[in-house]
Amino acid sequence: MSLPPGFLDELRSRASLSQVVGRKVMWDARKSNQGKGDMWAPCPFHHEKTASFHVDDRKGFYYCFGCHAKGDAISFVKETENVSFMEAVEILAREAGMPMPERDPRAQEKQDRRTQLAEVMEQAVQFFGLQLRSGAGTAARDYLKRRGLDGASAERWEIGFAPDGWQGLWDHLRGKSVEEELIFGAGLAKPSTKSGKPYDTFRNRIMFPIRDARGRCIAFGGRAMDPNDNAKYLNSPETELFDKGRSLYNQGPARTAAGKGQPLIVAEGYMDVIALAEGGFGASVAPLGTAVTEHQLQLLWRIADEPILALDGDTAGLRAAMRVIDLALPLLEAGKSLRFALMPEGKDPDDLIRAEGPAAVQAVLDQAMPMVRLLWQRETEGKVFDSPERKAALDKALREKIKLIRDPSIRSHYGQEIKDLRWELFRPQRKPKQGNWQPRGKWQPPRPTPLPQTRASLLASQGEQSQIQMREAVILAAAIATPQIVVQFEAQIEEMECRDPDYAALRDQVLRHAIDAPEQLSDRIYEALGPEALENLHRLRHVAISPCVRRPGDVELAEMTLAEELAKLTALRGLTAEMAEAREEIAELEDEAVTWRVAQAAEEHNRASRSQNEDKAIFDVADNGARIKRDERDALDAIVSGINFERKRR
Repeated sequence: MSLPPGFLDELRSRASLSQVVGRKVMWDARKSNQGKGDMWAPCPFHHEKTASFHVDDRKGFYYCFGCHAKGDAISFVKETENVSFMEAVEILAREAGMPMPERDPRAQEKQDRRTQLAEVMEQAVQFFGLQLRSGAGTAARDYLKRRGLDGASAERWEIGFAPDGWQGLWDHLRGKSVEEELIFGAGLAKPSTKSGKPYDTFRNRIMFPIRDARGRCIAFGGRAMDPNDNAKYLNSPETELFDKGRSLYNQGPARTAAGKGQPLIVAEGYMDVIALAEGGFGASVAPLGTAVTEHQLQLLWRIADEPILALDGDTAGLRAAMRVIDLALPLLEAGKSLRFALMPEGKDPDDLIRAEGPAAVQAVLDQAMPMVRLLWQRETEGKVFDSPERKAALDKALREKIKLIRDPSIRSHYGQEIKDLRWELFRPQRKPKQGNWQPRGKWQPPRPTPLPQTRASLLASQGEQSQIQMREAVILAAAIATPQIVVQFEAQIEEMECRDPDYAALRDQVLRHAIDAPEQLSDRIYEALGPEALENLHRLRHVAISPCVRRPGDVELAEMTLAEELAKLTALRGLTAEMAEAREEIAELEDEAVTWRVAQAAEEHNRASRSQNEDKAIFDVADNGARIKRDERDALDAIVSGINFERKRR
């Protein structure tokens, strides 16, 4: 079976050699560098103990320094599976999700034609280079100098110039006996419908050769010298050699530089790539006049696990980033992602590196955002979420985006990150409340001196505030021990002041995780606050002896405890506020109202001291101190009364 031209190239680019080989070998973890695609293992083709078998995943080749076996993914499958060439291709194509092409009896003929087209393109590279160095290229050379490129730089990048004539390249190639059909096939000329004589595709433009991963020139990009030209940049039309959605500018050199540890940077244009590479960022590439495509993303991930998209700091650059996010979400895999570096507003990488140098670019790259952060920014920036409907719309939009992620593990991590960001956005901002305010310049009654035996008491030393903290501790401990009940008391727990910063941190973690992930609450608190947070809470004596803490998971007991403690806490807060107002007015009131106000405050204190659930038909307290449901006690009393009645009748 003959394969069409380009099929094997795409198969080799899609198939990860390290994954193919990894099924047959055990990698040497000390010698291998997975981040750079530099893998070592004992050779699968001959028996040995040393790791002499080397896989260069970025270049797609393997070599054994012992038995000298070498090849690519196809040859490895062929040798290790003992199959034919076509069977090995079918195995790899199936794994890469590529359908096998139909039989093509002219495949060899087409391959020969591609070779001929590549040779024509090389002749065009030489012609454009000569034109740049000639008198016709004076204006183009001046432009390049203004952009920071001297003659040596232009020669390194093989930059050329297409003169402002209709048949300059056509006549040159025809003079070299190149067939007309090959010139058309390479996209270097177009037939004229007016004069009948073909004309050059590129005229009066600075020319940038575009090469594939194997180094063959497959297309050109031309920058117009005329500012009034309709197309500032013009790429070659798609040909048998060139598919702009599957190619990257500077792909081969960038792959080599990335293999040496440089970050892979994706810029927008040719000059950005050249400026970055000249500034020391050799692993720089650019798409070819279009938004990044799925095939280009796969090429980028073959070069590096986490490319950085360096985008212009304007609205168009942000729109381009958002399009890439929508494209990349379904393609994400473990270890394969993107980061986004936004240039200062109004500048592209070329502008920044020429104005401020490589250090400024490196500073922007160091601040590159992960994709989830830019996704969040897109959905929230410039918007106001002051109503439940708007918050619900945000949740829906984010859920729809997260659903696009196919990998369940990544989808879960994205969901957790979005949940954290949402918490930070909507977290209630509590204003610090004033304590018991005392008016200046007014007489205050002296406080009674505590007895010696009560001076060490926590309640005596700190007053009502200590009672509040004690009840807050019990509430938090009960919620952590039985997080299923938090949903019932969420509003009351959120209103807790928690002046102690440790309690405030615990409260926030309970509200943040107890409802969505109750079984993981303790682990989340441990991760966020460390082991001391829970240890210090449970070390408190009044917490340690609390029944709901000693019986975690008892929903009924936890519900009763929280209902009672929250009610007492509310009463204590009301008492504190009432007493503060009463103290303020004592100096001003001179009649019996003072006595009445103090009496009312005292009654409030007594109510706060009593169980708030005794009058709510939840439970009663038996003579021995045990809690018993009121309806159960009534049923028991009825049974006992019935027994006594029967005894009297007898």
